[in-house]
Amino acid sequence: QVQVVESGGGLVEEGGSLKLSCTVSQGTLDMYVLGWFRQAPGKEREGVACLRRGGSVPYYRNSVEGRFTISRDYELNLQMNNLKTEDTAIYYCAAVEIASAAGLTYCRGSPNVPQAAPGVYWGQGTQVTVSS
Repeated sequence: QVQVVESGGGLVEEGGSLKLSCTVSQGTLDMYVLGWFRQAPGKEREGVACLRRGGSVPYYRNSVEGRFTISRDYELNLQMNNLKTEDTAIYYCAAVEIASAAGLTYCRGSPNVPQAAPGVYWGQGTQVTVSS
């Protein structure tokens, strides 16, 4: 079974930085489209950033563009700078098999992926809290 594990969340003051990391237990990262989602209390899960392969053009949601950077080598990273209170949420890493139906469309003009679908794997989430 594929396991996705996030790390790096925590508490930071507004304007500060955090780096999230994500590892996938099976295969190589090239087998997956990778991305970050977040869910704040009382809100729906939303796509934050995604990257199909190393060297491809990443997607960022408007509210984080210029502040967050997604990258992948042996793990998936999300460097978050100039954090704002509205960034407070649980952050989830998603690994989507490129060969799956979801993998054909994820991060190709759309940051969305079904929460439950063949080939879609989620981490348990890591809390990011930004204080004012």
